Amino acid sequence: MLDDHQFRTACDNALETLQRALEAATDHHEFDVDSKEGALAIEFEDPPAKFVISPNSPVKQIWVSARVRSFKLDWNESLNAFALPDGRTLTRLIADVMGEQLGTKVKL
Repeated sequence: MLDDHQFRTACDNALETLQRALEAATDHHEFDVDSKEGALAIEFEDPPAKFVISPNSPVKQIWVSARVRSFKLDWNESLNAFALPDGRTLTRLIADVMGEQLGTKVKL
């Protein structure tokens, strides 16, 4: 299990990596990405929606709110990434829910 400092470092790295991938994907898809106070927000105009990705330090998870669902990702040592129990990493999860939102495959 990660200590507080390790969690913060892993979380910052995961969110920065995701933000770079999202910014690159704005060339191919209609959405905006914004970082504020340690969280990421992805906003869509058509159809309108907002996804929020934020760290939850007390439980050492990254929480995602997307498409009227919430997801709680734990650090997975074997994947060296935050992931769901089914093994989907943060980046894969976001690509999947964005694809559902946009009606097309999203590659991050």
